Amino acid sequence: VQVVESGGGLVQPGGSLRLSCAASGFLFSTFTMKWYRQGPGQERELVARISSEGRRRDYGDSVKGRFTISRDNNKKIVYLQMNNLKPEDTAVYYCNANNAWGNIWGQGTQVTVSS
Repeated sequence: VQVVESGGGLVQPGGSLRLSCAASGFLFSTFTMKWYRQGPGQERELVARISSEGRRRDYGDSVKGRFTISRDNNKKIVYLQMNNLKPEDTAVYYCNANNAWGNIWGQGTQVTVSS
């Protein structure tokens, strides 16, 4: 049972990245999927979430209009497309799978926005 993030890296301000989170060992299509992030010296914050069937998406105020969450239940992957990145988006980004029967965290992927 795990989720594994990938796609982080170093990007210049205004650039884009797409994070991926691959799930295995559980019934992915029944879980709400979320992306969190934790910047240096900051608390972990919810960035985006998507319902199990992908019909509902919610975003944190700081990323609305710039980030898009999506999922492919056949491939068991959730994505976070990040556009117009800003230095304050620098953080470790974590994938989370959650429902009434489980709460699964990944190890995180580092995103650094710097010129």
